[in-house]
Amino acid sequence: MSPSTSPEAVVRDYYDALRDGDPLTPYFLADESTVKFGISESLFGGDEVAAALEEQTETTAEWRVESHNLVATERDGFATVADEVTMAWTDATTGERHRFESRWSAALVKRETDDSSAGDWGFVSMHVSAPREL
Repeated sequence: MSPSTSPEAVVRDYYDALRDGDPLTPYFLADESTVKFGISESLFGGDEVAAALEEQTETTAEWRVESHNLVATERDGFATVADEVTMAWTDATTGERHRFESRWSAALVKRETDDSSAGDWGFVSMHVSAPREL
């Protein structure tokens, strides 16, 4: 993976890492204020996010991630992104296949150092949800 220089490129690289089963932790800042909300989880702090991402990589396979509406806005070292994503994966322990039409939103900050293989930007928050009819 080559370092990404824009927030949009980081998101696209993150999707590729999901598909390829690559480590996801480098995409997030290792900070106590980092948060990630998934379809069935709420994670607070860089350590908790990292542990959950490592477990996810170990226990899932055959990821499909299709971006439908990625938008990114960058301002003075801060960026927001949003997307509508079709995502599917197989639970490696049960063989069960999961599929969701999902919504993603995230905030990224410009890294103060350039020592991350994930690029110049890191997620400080990510929210993935699956809409349903009310």
